[in-house]
Amino acid sequence: MLFITPTLTDLEMRVHGEIDQLREKLVYSVGSRRWFGLLSRVSRAKAIQGSNSIEGYNVTVEDALAAVDGEEPLDAKDETWAAVMGYRNAMTYVLQLADDKHFGYSADLIRSLHYTMTHYDLTKHPGRWRPGSIFVQNEATGERVYEGPDVKFVHDLVEELVIELNGKNDHPVMVRAAMAHLNLVLIHPFSDGNGRMARCLQSLVLAREGITNPEFSSIEEYLGRNQQEYYSVLADVGHGSWHPERDPMKWIRFCLTAHYRQAMTMLRRSREFNRMCNAVEELVAKFKLPERTFYALADTTQGFRLVNSRYRSIAEISQNLASRDLAHLCALGLLEGHGERRGRFYTASAITKEIRVRTREPRSIIPDPFQGNQLLDESKKPQPTLFG
Repeated sequence: MLFITPTLTDLEMRVHGEIDQLREKLVYSVGSRRWFGLLSRVSRAKAIQGSNSIEGYNVTVEDALAAVDGEEPLDAKDETWAAVMGYRNAMTYVLQLADDKHFGYSADLIRSLHYTMTHYDLTKHPGRWRPGSIFVQNEATGERVYEGPDVKFVHDLVEELVIELNGKNDHPVMVRAAMAHLNLVLIHPFSDGNGRMARCLQSLVLAREGITNPEFSSIEEYLGRNQQEYYSVLADVGHGSWHPERDPMKWIRFCLTAHYRQAMTMLRRSREFNRMCNAVEELVAKFKLPERTFYALADTTQGFRLVNSRYRSIAEISQNLASRDLAHLCALGLLEGHGERRGRFYTASAITKEIRVRTREPRSIIPDPFQGNQLLDESKKPQPTLFG
């Protein structure tokens, strides 16, 4: 028996409708803009950063971008980088499956995604169900907060989840995705990586349901920035061990709130991104620069460190041409260079920093869609490098 989707009230349906309206506005906002790919790239990076941070694999946005671009990291090392790249590869596969006409959920698919994420450490039994009991504990107190179901039930529970995912379901897609996440994470079928796998599965369900631009629909960034509430809701619904008879409505509302707030954040980012890119294009025209230099200036204006390999990758040019472009931008005072040779990187100059300040919006509060009097002040939360 799995956790069963609760009967949704008019309130849940109203919030779901509001999220759909926000997504429609986002689709219109990004449209076929030239900078769409850049915003999509940043969104994927922040999702990777957010989901891995929950598991203790912390990387900068620049290194998450390096993972998206298939480049070497600036800071991340060893296991952290292996975990980030594993997750990136799994999520890349999820995006590939989004419109696959021959797709079907299966236990083997779930195990394959797990292998992709954790293959760097064979002690985690990548791609295999856990061999025995498993416990989740509060790292701060050492207290056991959850025990997964007996290992003898794991295979059958996952098969039941697969049947549920492949079956017809009239519930809204965000609710179906949330329930897939809840059931997989509480079955806890793997020795490690259960949270990442559950979040990956949630993103896969969203992508498979035809949501436009699935990289903009993920709530992984939100979960990474609201870890304590995420853990708290799961602990409350899980109630210490496998209790599928419990009501998951609190979890459904938490996920819908996450979708609402993430959509609001993405709309704001798209407006800021549009203004920023227009200003960068004006700068390129003013200095009569090659159009490709837009990518170098856009990356650094966002507050990222830029290296030669990343610039030549996104601009699709040779290493020598990239070096000449970057040197020229430094000579014009549009970039600042740091370090030498292989360790050299570039940051925004005073000119491009001013663009970032000028095109940003004030950080407003995002209401709880279920309780209008409970407000979330984004300015008081830990912020990623770009835009918050």
